[in-house]
Amino acid sequence: VKQYPEYATVKMTDKEIKFAGMKTRIASTFLESGLFYSGFYTPLKYLGENRMVNAAEIIKLILRDESVHGTFIGYWFQKDYNNLTPSEQDELKDWAYDLLYELYSNEVEYISDLYSEIGWVDEVTVFTEYNMNKALMNLGFDPLFTDSTADKVNPLVMNGISTSSSNHDFFSTVGNSYLVGTVDAMQEGDYDID
Repeated sequence: VKQYPEYATVKMTDKEIKFAGMKTRIASTFLESGLFYSGFYTPLKYLGENRMVNAAEIIKLILRDESVHGTFIGYWFQKDYNNLTPSEQDELKDWAYDLLYELYSNEVEYISDLYSEIGWVDEVTVFTEYNMNKALMNLGFDPLFTDSTADKVNPLVMNGISTSSSNHDFFSTVGNSYLVGTVDAMQEGDYDID
């Protein structure tokens, strides 16, 4: 018969329990900073060609949101990762790269199925590798795909994933940026019409 308090103490300090949350953050960062983007390649490219503009603008907002998620989760991971021992860091980093290879292999198959008929497999793969590098950097790790840099990604698509806002027309409420109004307190003199 296990003594409950002793058993609970052992389980609470078990490395797998300790790593569980961190592994979840790694997987989430890979999803939100890397894997999520390849399926949006076509509308982002079409946006650069001035096609599907409204749909692509909505997708840009979604991608901006995912970019924030990936950055925050990666930062949260790094805070805990930096408190691990060097051997624990190595173990977790190895696990992360193993997961990345597995997810990347699956993603390349998906890209091939989705884009081979139109001849975009290579350019979408470079885009995916670029985004996986961003995911690794969000986690504080070195990029893996050293040949897949921003300058290798189709510039029309890179423009589409830019997180900057387009111009916002306050009066017609056209645009995709967030506006924060400024407020001035009313003064007695504001009512003097003379």
